[in-house]
Amino acid sequence: MNPILKNVLAVLAGVLIGGALNMAIIMVSGHIIPPPEGADLKTMEGLKASMHLMEPKHFLMPFLAHALGTLIGAGITAIIVPKHKMVYALGIAAWFMIGGIMNIFMLPSPTWFTITDLLGAYFPMGFLGGFIATRLTK
Repeated sequence: MNPILKNVLAVLAGVLIGGALNMAIIMVSGHIIPPPEGADLKTMEGLKASMHLMEPKHFLMPFLAHALGTLIGAGITAIIVPKHKMVYALGIAAWFMIGGIMNIFMLPSPTWFTITDLLGAYFPMGFLGGFIATRLTK
């Protein structure tokens, strides 16, 4: 297969599968950690209005969604690309981090969560995904 086409498909696979995992975790999170009493988390407006009711436990699943989505997306991309695996993995991490930064502006969260999410969920997980993929494909 043409290496450029393979790289494009690898990036698409990483973004789509990582994003799907992220969304799946977010969708089931309310069943694992119930939302606060009176919180409407079905709309962005309801989520914004309920933010003050959230406890630290309510931020665990969003963090895991961001971290695991990035990890898997970066890992899949790095497994598929033939060269420069870590560069592509970190590119996927950058893509997801841009999404995380956009989310901060759309849905303000506590400062502690914003810092933890931005520093722990994206580039460290992208690096780990690239590292694991590099080891698996040697």
